[in-house]
Amino acid sequence: MYQCITFSDFCDAFWRHDRAEQFSYDAKRALFDHIEELEEDTGEQIELDVIGLCCDYAESTVDELIDEYDLDASDCEDDDDRRELAEKFLNKHTTIVWGRRDNFLYQQF
Repeated sequence: MYQCITFSDFCDAFWRHDRAEQFSYDAKRALFDHIEELEEDTGEQIELDVIGLCCDYAESTVDELIDEYDLDASDCEDDDDRRELAEKFLNKHTTIVWGRRDNFLYQQF
């Protein structure tokens, strides 16, 4: 049995699972839109599984990505270079769902 949900319902589900702070508001919006696009592209309904989404997707700053994946940023002259390094790394290994100047939402790998 499936229920059509709004973005507000989506956010409420994260709150009910004590995961309200897992993603920023903008990242949640992007994730919600991404899931809706997947449903349209595949013609399949996707079950809302908050814990599964928290395991499958991550939001990280550029600095967190560089530190977590031990990326060599020694040649980076400024923040734009650091962002480009992180973005290239993510594009090589996974799908970027959303990106802003200083952070990304991406599928875990």
